[in-house]
Amino acid sequence: MAVRELDALERVLGGSTPTADEAVALLDTPEARLPELLGAAAAARDRGRGRRLTFSAKVFVPLTTLCRDYCGYCTFRRDPGEPGAFTMTPEQVLALARAGERLGAKEALFSLGDKPEALFAEHRDFLRRMGHRSTLDYLREVSGLVLKETGLLPHANPGVMGERDLAALREVNVSMGIMLETVSERLLGPGMAHDRAPDKVPARRLRTIALAGKLAIPFTTGILIGIGETHAERIEALLAIRDLHERHGHIQEVIVQNFRSKPDIPMRDHPEPAMIDLLRTAAVTRLLLGPEMNIQVPPNLSAGDFDALPAAGINDWGGVSPLTPDHINPERPWPGLGALRRATERAGLELRERLALYPDYVSRPEFLDESLRPRVAALVDGGGLVRSELERWRTWN
Repeated sequence: MAVRELDALERVLGGSTPTADEAVALLDTPEARLPELLGAAAAARDRGRGRRLTFSAKVFVPLTTLCRDYCGYCTFRRDPGEPGAFTMTPEQVLALARAGERLGAKEALFSLGDKPEALFAEHRDFLRRMGHRSTLDYLREVSGLVLKETGLLPHANPGVMGERDLAALREVNVSMGIMLETVSERLLGPGMAHDRAPDKVPARRLRTIALAGKLAIPFTTGILIGIGETHAERIEALLAIRDLHERHGHIQEVIVQNFRSKPDIPMRDHPEPAMIDLLRTAAVTRLLLGPEMNIQVPPNLSAGDFDALPAAGINDWGGVSPLTPDHINPERPWPGLGALRRATERAGLELRERLALYPDYVSRPEFLDESLRPRVAALVDGGGLVRSELERWRTWN
Protein backbone atom coordinates (compact mmCIF):
# COMPACT_ATOMS: atom_id res chain seq x y z
CA MET A 1 0.00 0.00 0.00
CA ALA A 2 1.50 3.31 -1.07
CA VAL A 3 2.22 6.03 1.48
CA ARG A 4 -0.47 8.22 -0.08
CA GLU A 5 -3.08 5.48 0.44
CA LEU A 6 -1.99 4.96 4.03
CA ASP A 7 -2.18 8.68 4.70
CA ALA A 8 -5.62 8.91 3.08
CA LEU A 9 -7.01 6.09 5.19
CA GLU A 10 -5.52 7.49 8.38
CA ARG A 11 -7.04 10.90 7.66
CA VAL A 12 -10.57 9.58 7.12
CA LEU A 13 -10.24 7.38 10.19
CA GLY A 14 -9.51 10.60 12.04
CA GLY A 15 -12.74 12.13 10.77
CA SER A 16 -11.41 14.23 7.87
CA THR A 17 -13.14 14.55 4.51
CA PRO A 18 -10.83 13.14 1.83
CA THR A 19 -9.39 15.38 -0.84
CA ALA A 20 -9.92 14.41 -4.48
CA ASP A 21 -6.50 12.71 -4.63
CA GLU A 22 -7.11 10.91 -1.36
CA ALA A 23 -10.51 9.71 -2.55
CA VAL A 24 -8.91 8.23 -5.65
CA ALA A 25 -6.36 6.49 -3.46
CA LEU A 26 -9.08 5.11 -1.19
CA LEU A 27 -10.68 3.38 -4.17
CA ASP A 28 -7.61 1.13 -4.13
CA THR A 29 -7.81 0.29 -0.42
CA PRO A 30 -6.58 -3.31 -0.14
CA GLU A 31 -8.92 -5.96 1.19
CA ALA A 32 -6.98 -6.24 4.46
CA ARG A 33 -7.76 -2.60 5.30
CA LEU A 34 -11.28 -2.59 3.83
CA PRO A 35 -13.03 -3.02 7.23
CA GLU A 36 -11.44 0.23 8.41
CA LEU A 37 -12.64 2.15 5.34
CA LEU A 38 -16.14 0.71 5.65
CA GLY A 39 -16.18 1.43 9.36
CA ALA A 40 -15.38 5.10 8.77
CA ALA A 41 -18.18 5.34 6.21
CA ALA A 42 -20.69 3.57 8.45
CA ALA A 43 -19.79 5.85 11.37
CA ALA A 44 -20.37 8.88 9.15
CA ARG A 45 -23.75 7.45 8.12
CA ASP A 46 -24.70 6.89 11.74
CA ARG A 47 -23.80 10.48 12.65
CA GLY A 48 -25.86 12.00 9.89
CA ARG A 49 -28.66 9.51 9.23
CA GLY A 50 -28.84 7.34 12.31
CA ARG A 51 -29.19 3.57 12.44
CA ARG A 52 -31.80 3.32 9.71
CA LEU A 53 -32.15 2.10 6.12
CA THR A 54 -35.04 3.35 4.03
CA PHE A 55 -36.75 2.29 0.80
CA SER A 56 -39.62 3.46 -1.39
CA ALA A 57 -42.51 1.16 -2.28
CA LYS A 58 -43.00 1.90 -5.95
CA VAL A 59 -44.54 0.99 -9.25
CA PHE A 60 -42.04 1.11 -12.12
CA VAL A 61 -43.78 2.78 -15.09
CA PRO A 62 -41.74 2.30 -18.31
CA LEU A 63 -43.56 5.01 -20.26
CA THR A 64 -41.66 4.39 -23.48
CA THR A 65 -38.76 2.12 -24.37
CA LEU A 66 -37.96 4.17 -27.47
CA CYS A 67 -34.81 6.27 -27.12
CA ARG A 68 -32.49 8.24 -29.37
CA ASP A 69 -29.40 7.15 -27.42
CA TYR A 70 -27.52 3.90 -28.02
CA CYS A 71 -25.56 3.33 -24.79
CA GLY A 72 -23.33 0.29 -24.84
CA TYR A 73 -24.74 -1.14 -21.60
CA CYS A 74 -28.49 -0.54 -22.08
CA THR A 75 -31.04 -3.30 -22.58
CA PHE A 76 -34.07 -1.05 -21.95
CA ARG A 77 -34.07 1.06 -25.12
CA ARG A 78 -35.61 -0.11 -28.39
CA ASP A 79 -36.18 1.11 -31.93
CA PRO A 80 -39.75 1.03 -33.30
CA GLY A 81 -40.63 -2.45 -34.52
CA GLU A 82 -38.12 -4.25 -32.32
CA PRO A 83 -39.40 -6.79 -29.76
CA GLY A 84 -40.14 -4.91 -26.55
CA ALA A 85 -40.64 -1.54 -28.26
CA PHE A 86 -43.69 0.23 -26.87
CA THR A 87 -45.13 3.45 -25.52
CA MET A 88 -47.78 3.19 -22.84
CA THR A 89 -51.19 4.78 -23.32
CA PRO A 90 -52.76 6.80 -20.51
CA GLU A 91 -55.11 3.91 -19.82
CA GLN A 92 -52.20 1.49 -19.44
CA VAL A 93 -50.36 3.86 -17.13
CA LEU A 94 -53.43 4.29 -14.97
CA ALA A 95 -54.15 0.54 -14.79
CA LEU A 96 -50.58 -0.15 -13.67
CA ALA A 97 -50.66 2.63 -11.09
CA ARG A 98 -53.94 1.39 -9.63
CA ALA A 99 -52.63 -2.16 -9.40
CA GLY A 100 -49.58 -0.95 -7.49
CA GLU A 101 -51.68 1.19 -5.21
CA ARG A 102 -53.75 -1.83 -4.22
CA LEU A 103 -50.52 -3.52 -3.09
CA GLY A 104 -49.42 -0.54 -0.99
CA ALA A 105 -47.07 1.30 -3.35
CA LYS A 106 -46.73 5.06 -2.81
CA GLU A 107 -44.43 6.03 -5.71
CA ALA A 108 -44.96 5.95 -9.47
CA LEU A 109 -41.46 5.94 -10.96
CA PHE A 110 -41.61 7.07 -14.60
CA SER A 111 -38.63 5.88 -16.63
CA LEU A 112 -38.40 6.44 -20.37
CA GLY A 113 -36.08 6.84 -23.29
CA ASP A 114 -34.55 10.21 -24.02
CA LYS A 115 -36.22 12.35 -26.73
CA PRO A 116 -37.37 9.52 -29.02
CA GLU A 117 -39.41 12.00 -31.07
CA ALA A 118 -36.13 13.47 -32.33
CA LEU A 119 -35.34 10.19 -34.13
CA PHE A 120 -38.53 8.24 -34.79
CA ALA A 121 -41.46 9.38 -36.96
CA GLU A 122 -43.59 6.62 -35.44
CA HIS A 123 -43.24 8.19 -32.02
CA ARG A 124 -44.02 11.66 -33.33
CA ASP A 125 -47.22 10.22 -34.80
CA PHE A 126 -48.12 8.68 -31.44
CA LEU A 127 -47.56 11.98 -29.65
CA ARG A 128 -49.73 13.83 -32.16
CA ARG A 129 -52.54 11.34 -31.57
CA MET A 130 -52.18 12.02 -27.85
CA GLY A 131 -52.27 15.77 -28.46
CA HIS A 132 -48.60 16.47 -27.71
CA ARG A 133 -45.43 17.53 -29.51
CA SER A 134 -42.87 16.14 -27.08
CA THR A 135 -42.44 13.12 -24.85
CA LEU A 136 -41.92 15.39 -21.85
CA ASP A 137 -45.28 17.09 -22.48
CA TYR A 138 -46.89 13.66 -22.61
CA LEU A 139 -45.10 12.69 -19.40
CA ARG A 140 -46.60 15.72 -17.70
CA GLU A 141 -50.09 14.63 -18.76
CA VAL A 142 -49.78 11.07 -17.46
CA SER A 143 -48.08 12.23 -14.25
CA GLY A 144 -51.05 14.50 -13.63
CA LEU A 145 -53.42 11.64 -14.42
CA VAL A 146 -51.77 9.42 -11.80
CA LEU A 147 -52.03 12.23 -9.26
CA LYS A 148 -55.69 12.81 -10.04
CA GLU A 149 -56.87 9.21 -10.20
CA THR A 150 -54.69 7.39 -7.65
CA GLY A 151 -52.92 7.95 -4.34
CA LEU A 152 -49.45 7.49 -5.87
CA LEU A 153 -46.85 10.27 -5.99
CA PRO A 154 -45.01 10.55 -9.33
CA HIS A 155 -41.22 10.67 -9.61
CA ALA A 156 -40.00 11.34 -13.17
CA ASN A 157 -36.68 10.11 -14.51
CA PRO A 158 -36.84 11.16 -18.18
CA GLY A 159 -33.30 12.20 -19.07
CA VAL A 160 -31.98 15.57 -20.19
CA MET A 161 -34.46 18.40 -19.62
CA GLY A 162 -34.62 22.15 -20.14
CA GLU A 163 -35.92 24.69 -17.67
CA ARG A 164 -39.43 24.89 -19.17
CA ASP A 165 -39.95 21.14 -18.99
CA LEU A 166 -38.53 20.90 -15.49
CA ALA A 167 -40.85 23.65 -14.29
CA ALA A 168 -43.88 21.98 -15.89
CA LEU A 169 -43.06 18.56 -14.47
CA ARG A 170 -42.43 20.03 -11.01
CA GLU A 171 -46.15 20.78 -10.76
CA VAL A 172 -47.06 17.07 -10.98
CA ASN A 173 -43.98 15.30 -9.54
CA VAL A 174 -42.81 15.34 -5.94
CA SER A 175 -39.24 14.69 -7.10
CA MET A 176 -37.26 14.01 -10.26
CA GLY A 177 -33.92 12.61 -11.26
CA ILE A 178 -31.25 11.96 -13.84
CA MET A 179 -28.20 9.77 -13.38
CA LEU A 180 -25.08 11.77 -14.08
CA GLU A 181 -23.30 8.41 -14.55
CA THR A 182 -19.93 9.95 -15.39
CA VAL A 183 -18.26 13.21 -16.33
CA SER A 184 -15.87 11.45 -18.69
CA GLU A 185 -16.10 12.84 -22.22
CA ARG A 186 -13.65 10.12 -23.19
CA LEU A 187 -16.49 7.60 -22.94
CA LEU A 188 -18.26 9.39 -25.80
CA GLY A 189 -15.59 8.11 -28.18
CA PRO A 190 -16.00 5.39 -30.83
CA GLY A 191 -16.69 1.99 -29.30
CA MET A 192 -16.98 3.41 -25.78
CA ALA A 193 -19.99 3.21 -23.45
CA HIS A 194 -21.56 6.50 -24.59
CA ASP A 195 -20.74 6.33 -28.27
CA ARG A 196 -23.90 7.32 -30.23
CA ALA A 197 -25.52 8.73 -27.07
CA PRO A 198 -25.95 12.51 -27.48
CA ASP A 199 -27.83 12.87 -24.20
CA LYS A 200 -24.91 11.41 -22.25
CA VAL A 201 -22.69 14.43 -22.91
CA PRO A 202 -21.73 15.27 -19.32
CA ALA A 203 -22.27 19.03 -19.68
CA ARG A 204 -25.89 18.48 -20.74
CA ARG A 205 -26.63 16.28 -17.75
CA LEU A 206 -24.89 18.62 -15.34
CA ARG A 207 -26.94 21.50 -16.75
CA THR A 208 -30.17 19.56 -16.11
CA ILE A 209 -29.15 18.94 -12.51
CA ALA A 210 -28.22 22.60 -12.05
CA LEU A 211 -31.52 23.80 -13.51
CA ALA A 212 -33.38 21.48 -11.15
CA GLY A 213 -31.54 23.17 -8.31
CA LYS A 214 -32.49 26.60 -9.58
CA LEU A 215 -36.15 25.49 -9.56
CA ALA A 216 -35.91 23.88 -6.08
CA ILE A 217 -36.72 20.37 -7.32
CA PRO A 218 -35.73 17.53 -4.96
CA PHE A 219 -33.42 15.56 -7.20
CA THR A 220 -31.88 12.11 -7.48
CA THR A 221 -28.63 11.53 -9.31
CA GLY A 222 -25.65 9.23 -9.11
CA ILE A 223 -22.79 7.44 -10.82
CA LEU A 224 -22.59 4.26 -12.87
CA ILE A 225 -19.39 2.39 -12.16
CA GLY A 226 -17.61 -0.14 -14.31
CA ILE A 227 -18.40 1.32 -17.76
CA GLY A 228 -14.79 2.16 -18.60
CA GLU A 229 -14.22 5.15 -16.35
CA THR A 230 -11.01 5.60 -14.37
CA HIS A 231 -11.00 5.98 -10.60
CA ALA A 232 -10.11 9.65 -11.04
CA GLU A 233 -13.10 10.15 -13.34
CA ARG A 234 -15.34 8.40 -10.82
CA ILE A 235 -14.27 10.81 -8.09
CA GLU A 236 -14.60 13.78 -10.43
CA ALA A 237 -18.26 12.87 -11.01
CA LEU A 238 -18.94 12.65 -7.28
CA LEU A 239 -17.29 16.01 -6.70
CA ALA A 240 -19.40 17.57 -9.47
CA ILE A 241 -22.52 16.30 -7.69
CA ARG A 242 -21.26 17.66 -4.38
CA ASP A 243 -20.58 21.06 -5.91
CA LEU A 244 -24.11 21.28 -7.35
CA HIS A 245 -25.64 20.30 -4.02
CA GLU A 246 -23.57 22.85 -2.13
CA ARG A 247 -24.84 25.48 -4.55
CA HIS A 248 -28.55 24.57 -4.53
CA GLY A 249 -29.21 22.12 -1.67
CA HIS A 250 -31.50 19.98 -3.85
CA ILE A 251 -29.72 16.62 -4.24
CA GLN A 252 -31.87 14.40 -2.06
CA GLU A 253 -30.18 11.13 -3.01
CA VAL A 254 -27.03 9.85 -4.68
CA ILE A 255 -27.04 6.37 -6.22
CA VAL A 256 -23.94 4.25 -6.69
CA GLN A 257 -24.96 1.82 -9.43
CA ASN A 258 -22.78 -0.99 -10.70
CA PHE A 259 -22.67 -2.11 -14.35
CA ARG A 260 -24.10 -5.58 -14.94
CA SER A 261 -23.42 -7.42 -18.18
CA LYS A 262 -26.28 -8.74 -20.32
CA PRO A 263 -26.12 -11.02 -23.35
CA ASP A 264 -27.87 -8.61 -25.73
CA ILE A 265 -25.79 -5.44 -25.21
CA PRO A 266 -22.66 -4.22 -27.02
CA MET A 267 -20.74 -4.34 -23.72
CA ARG A 268 -21.71 -7.95 -22.99
CA ASP A 269 -18.03 -8.99 -22.71
CA HIS A 270 -17.08 -6.01 -20.55
CA PRO A 271 -16.07 -7.05 -17.00
CA GLU A 272 -18.41 -6.23 -14.14
CA PRO A 273 -17.17 -4.41 -11.05
CA ALA A 274 -16.31 -6.76 -8.21
CA MET A 275 -18.19 -6.46 -4.92
CA ILE A 276 -15.10 -5.05 -3.23
CA ASP A 277 -15.00 -2.26 -5.82
CA LEU A 278 -18.67 -1.47 -5.21
CA LEU A 279 -18.15 -1.43 -1.44
CA ARG A 280 -15.11 0.84 -1.68
CA THR A 281 -16.96 3.21 -4.02
CA ALA A 282 -20.04 3.38 -1.80
CA ALA A 283 -17.87 4.07 1.24
CA VAL A 284 -15.86 6.79 -0.51
CA THR A 285 -19.11 8.33 -1.76
CA ARG A 286 -20.30 8.58 1.84
CA LEU A 287 -17.02 10.09 3.00
CA LEU A 288 -16.89 12.61 0.14
CA LEU A 289 -20.53 13.69 0.28
CA GLY A 290 -20.82 13.71 4.05
CA PRO A 291 -22.94 12.30 6.87
CA GLU A 292 -26.17 14.04 5.80
CA MET A 293 -26.37 12.85 2.19
CA ASN A 294 -28.71 9.97 1.35
CA ILE A 295 -26.64 7.25 -0.34
CA GLN A 296 -28.29 4.35 -2.17
CA VAL A 297 -26.95 1.16 -3.76
CA PRO A 298 -29.61 -0.93 -5.59
CA PRO A 299 -29.85 -4.30 -3.84
CA ASN A 300 -31.03 -6.26 -6.89
CA LEU A 301 -27.80 -5.49 -8.77
CA SER A 302 -25.74 -7.27 -6.11
CA ALA A 303 -27.85 -10.45 -6.14
CA GLY A 304 -27.09 -12.60 -3.09
CA ASP A 305 -24.38 -10.26 -1.84
CA PHE A 306 -26.59 -7.24 -1.12
CA ASP A 307 -26.51 -7.84 2.62
CA ALA A 308 -22.88 -6.64 2.58
CA LEU A 309 -23.90 -3.15 1.43
CA PRO A 310 -25.05 -1.56 4.73
CA ALA A 311 -21.49 -1.84 6.07
CA ALA A 312 -20.37 0.67 3.41
CA GLY A 313 -22.35 3.53 4.93
CA ILE A 314 -25.42 3.51 2.69
CA ASN A 315 -28.76 4.52 4.22
CA ASP A 316 -31.22 3.62 1.47
CA TRP A 317 -32.15 0.57 -0.63
CA GLY A 318 -33.92 2.60 -3.33
CA GLY A 319 -37.28 1.90 -4.88
CA VAL A 320 -38.58 -1.65 -4.53
CA SER A 321 -41.76 -2.82 -6.21
CA PRO A 322 -44.37 -5.35 -5.08
CA LEU A 323 -45.63 -5.54 -8.68
CA THR A 324 -43.25 -4.51 -11.45
CA PRO A 325 -39.71 -5.63 -12.33
CA ASP A 326 -36.68 -3.41 -12.70
CA HIS A 327 -37.21 -2.71 -16.40
CA ILE A 328 -33.68 -1.33 -16.70
CA ASN A 329 -32.23 -4.59 -15.33
CA PRO A 330 -35.08 -7.09 -15.87
CA GLU A 331 -32.88 -10.10 -15.23
CA ARG A 332 -32.23 -8.81 -11.68
CA PRO A 333 -35.45 -9.20 -9.63
CA TRP A 334 -36.04 -7.10 -6.54
CA PRO A 335 -35.30 -8.93 -3.30
CA GLY A 336 -38.39 -9.59 -1.24
CA LEU A 337 -39.06 -7.10 1.52
CA GLY A 338 -38.59 -9.89 4.01
CA ALA A 339 -35.06 -10.42 2.71
CA LEU A 340 -34.36 -6.69 2.85
CA ARG A 341 -35.65 -6.49 6.39
CA ARG A 342 -33.50 -9.41 7.50
CA ALA A 343 -30.38 -7.96 5.85
CA THR A 344 -31.09 -4.59 7.46
CA GLU A 345 -31.63 -6.08 10.90
CA ARG A 346 -28.52 -8.25 10.63
CA ALA A 347 -26.61 -5.00 10.16
CA GLY A 348 -28.19 -3.66 13.35
CA LEU A 349 -30.33 -1.15 11.46
CA GLU A 350 -34.05 -0.41 11.23
CA LEU A 351 -35.93 -0.69 7.93
CA ARG A 352 -38.44 2.11 7.22
CA GLU A 353 -40.50 3.13 4.23
CA ARG A 354 -40.08 6.61 2.74
CA LEU A 355 -41.81 8.44 -0.05
CA ALA A 356 -40.24 9.46 -3.38
CA LEU A 357 -39.70 12.70 -1.47
CA TYR A 358 -37.09 12.24 1.26
CA PRO A 359 -37.96 13.33 4.82
CA ASP A 360 -35.59 16.33 4.71
CA TYR A 361 -37.61 17.82 1.86
CA VAL A 362 -41.03 16.99 3.31
CA SER A 363 -40.38 19.68 5.92
CA ARG A 364 -39.13 22.29 3.40
CA PRO A 365 -42.15 23.67 1.52
CA GLU A 366 -40.03 25.60 -0.96
CA PHE A 367 -39.04 22.24 -2.48
CA LEU A 368 -42.59 21.09 -3.24
CA ASP A 369 -45.35 22.57 -5.39
CA GLU A 370 -48.07 23.95 -3.17
CA SER A 371 -50.74 21.71 -4.72
CA LEU A 372 -48.77 18.59 -3.73
CA ARG A 373 -48.15 19.43 -0.08
CA PRO A 374 -51.47 18.11 1.31
CA ARG A 375 -50.96 14.80 -0.51
CA VAL A 376 -47.54 14.35 1.03
CA ALA A 377 -48.60 15.46 4.51
CA ALA A 378 -51.36 12.84 4.59
CA LEU A 379 -48.84 10.02 4.13
CA VAL A 380 -46.04 10.88 6.56
CA ASP A 381 -45.39 10.94 10.28
CA GLY A 382 -43.63 13.67 12.21
CA GLY A 383 -40.25 12.49 10.94
CA GLY A 384 -41.25 12.65 7.28
CA LEU A 385 -41.39 8.87 6.80
CA VAL A 386 -44.44 6.86 5.78
CA ARG A 387 -46.85 6.51 8.68
CA SER A 388 -46.56 3.08 10.25
CA GLU A 389 -50.20 2.17 9.68
CA LEU A 390 -49.67 2.73 5.93
CA GLU A 391 -46.58 0.50 5.65
CA ARG A 392 -48.21 -2.32 3.72
CA TRP A 393 -44.78 -3.79 2.91
CA ARG A 394 -44.86 -5.59 6.24
CA THR A 395 -47.24 -8.08 4.63
CA TRP A 396 -45.02 -8.71 1.57
CA ASN A 397 -42.67 -11.69 1.35
